[in-house]
Amino acid sequence: MEIVNYSPLLLRPTAWERRLQPLRARRWQRRCCLLQPACTLRRRKAELEKRIREQLRGAGKNLLPPPSPYDTAWVAMVPAEGGSAPWAPAPRFPQYLEWIMQNQHDDGSWGIGHLHLPRLGKDAVSSTLACILALRTWDLGDEHIRKGLRFIRENSSFITNDKCDTPVGFNIIFPAMIRLGNELGLESQLKQCVADDIFRLREMELQSWTPGRKAYLAYVAEGLGDMQDWDEVLPYQIKNGSLFNSPSATSALAIYSRNSDALKYLDLLGSKFHSSVPVAYPMPMFSQLCMVDIVERMGISCHFSCEISSILDSAYRSWMQNKELITDTETCAIAFRLLRIHGYDISSDAFFDFAEESEFKDSVQGHLNDTKTLLELYKASQIRILEDEWTLENIGSWSGKLLQRQVSKSRVLRSVMPQEVECALRFPFYASTVEPLDHRRSIEHFNIISIWMQKSAYLACPASEDILALATEKFCSSQYLYQQKLQCIERWVKEAGLDRLEFARALPLSVFVFMASNVFTPESHSASIAWIQNCILQTIIDDFFDGGGSTEELRNLVALIEGWDTHASIGFCSDDVEILFLAVYKTNNQIGARAANVQKRRVIDHIAEVWVSVVRAFMVEAEWTRKSHVPTMEEYMPVAEVSTALGPAVTTSLYLVGPELSEEMIRGSEYNNLLRQMYTCIRFMNDLHTNEKESSQGCINSVLLGAMSLASIEAAKREIQGLLTESQRELLRLVLIEGGVVPRSCRDIFWNTYKIGHRFYLQGDGCSMPQELVTAVNAVVHEPLQRMTAS
Repeated sequence: MEIVNYSPLLLRPTAWERRLQPLRARRWQRRCCLLQPACTLRRRKAELEKRIREQLRGAGKNLLPPPSPYDTAWVAMVPAEGGSAPWAPAPRFPQYLEWIMQNQHDDGSWGIGHLHLPRLGKDAVSSTLACILALRTWDLGDEHIRKGLRFIRENSSFITNDKCDTPVGFNIIFPAMIRLGNELGLESQLKQCVADDIFRLREMELQSWTPGRKAYLAYVAEGLGDMQDWDEVLPYQIKNGSLFNSPSATSALAIYSRNSDALKYLDLLGSKFHSSVPVAYPMPMFSQLCMVDIVERMGISCHFSCEISSILDSAYRSWMQNKELITDTETCAIAFRLLRIHGYDISSDAFFDFAEESEFKDSVQGHLNDTKTLLELYKASQIRILEDEWTLENIGSWSGKLLQRQVSKSRVLRSVMPQEVECALRFPFYASTVEPLDHRRSIEHFNIISIWMQKSAYLACPASEDILALATEKFCSSQYLYQQKLQCIERWVKEAGLDRLEFARALPLSVFVFMASNVFTPESHSASIAWIQNCILQTIIDDFFDGGGSTEELRNLVALIEGWDTHASIGFCSDDVEILFLAVYKTNNQIGARAANVQKRRVIDHIAEVWVSVVRAFMVEAEWTRKSHVPTMEEYMPVAEVSTALGPAVTTSLYLVGPELSEEMIRGSEYNNLLRQMYTCIRFMNDLHTNEKESSQGCINSVLLGAMSLASIEAAKREIQGLLTESQRELLRLVLIEGGVVPRSCRDIFWNTYKIGHRFYLQGDGCSMPQELVTAVNAVVHEPLQRMTAS
């Protein structure tokens, strides 16, 4: 892989690195409290981990979800047998009325809206009006009603405020509740202009015709009442008797049609939830999976491996039993992504109903054009590991187009960061995993008040403050480790004399630290250092064979590496050859000695073997260029794959990761298939994004070779892109396959190395340092965190 910088310095820290390092180190140390006593930091970290672990374990045990005053109020309006709402003699669930009277806030509101006004202003007035109606229906709580009406009157400006988060169906349901209140004798608390506006919005929604309208109107059934054709709603009633697992919509079905299955569902709620009901039931592991997703996106999942495994095991059992988990589109998508990435063997058949865009648009989420659901579907679609998963391919195509349309028109919902959508679209298979740059973005934009909005809002992540605190500490300590690695690499470059090589392109060393941060955990010091060192060495030697050395020097270097321990009998024909060979030889012998302790066997012979294959490939390419030879594709690929794909970096680091790798494993088919697919993927990415430069320099690559038979560059690019997609899918399958011979922690290195190569070639041509990449390097290695104020 070829990485250069525009700096005139050769293999030394660039000017911006040298200037910023001491200052920024001090700044983020102060900001992140890293100058506190170590015992204090350890104690604080342990406390944070304990509280988050308790929340994860609680989620895994399916503890009762938080109450929804809005849904509780609608269930409380359901009359007992023999009565009809809203003028029935007695409530079917009187315990919920008692809860409503006991849980009004001092300002007169119900719900969590008071925590974040004005953002949740619409939810606050909606939940408050629903609770008022429940009390008024049964002629209870006059003082509660008075306080609630005052709250609505004082906050009526939120009702038509576009800057507030809008509960699903608000423009239909809220006017209907106003009308019901009038029927119950409540005086309107709204200014006439506000009332006119909200009723006008209601009529516009009711008269508009869009895909998914029938499903949507069934979901907001409580907003239609007697206007609803209840026979049209029944197709959306699921096995448990509910409408979309929604207590409020199901209550409307029971109130207006006395549907027996709806009443059975509500009776089940009454037995399960003795004082209040949640926003949805059952909530098919949504909260648990969201917590797993959050800790992974924040970069702290390594602290909670057991808890995450427990939650995912439960999700897997639910998935295999075809339970409610796969009935909710967003939950299904999150579960599929997390389960596949963690190595569970699951089918993509659950997405069959959404293979086409039209099928999604006929759903409630499709009608709402919900960004979060679209994004989760898109992320899930990128985890394709089988050739015939056309359903995922289709979903990826249409969901990507819809998301792109939302981004271009600035219609991304508040619950999703636009940057997250843009990143997922630009780096599609990056959607499957999270990198340090993503950790930083998630931390800086993390909303402590983590809200999930349906027809009412609730706190989706109760441990938000602890998660943010631990993630901040983790990122800052990781950044400190990256700084240490950078200093280590700077010393090594100087000691090896690499900074004296005049032919070498300028390389900001922090770029290599950034690359390694995407491959290894911050704590994997030895493995990441070995990866960085060999990455740098292969890049410099690539330069040497690309014009930095004479033919005599190239042949001398190949002979020296082939000889390895017998190099003294061969000798050096130049100072550059001596510096290069001794850097490769001494560095890898040191790595081999450390690796021998980890592996409990000699591994340097294999490391040397890999280096021999690399320099031989470089030599063949140099000879092709010197002789103006145009190879066939069959000649080209075996050589080109080895010359570009960082084989020495991967091989040496594998031996230092931890698991013991036997000789049989290293020579086995699975290991070599992983290596070959990684080689192929990186080579195709290189060729797709460097073909113009290669052509101008008289070099050959697969795109240019393909153009000779396909008659055009564009046709060749399409052909190579198809081959890349196949190899990428196979590489991912090998990494995620359950029960592979090569340990998962080692397989991840192949995938992660390809990913960072993919990023470099996608952001540039692999031979320059665009500003976007400089910014990314600074963000991970140098810049202190900057918390954004939540809107």
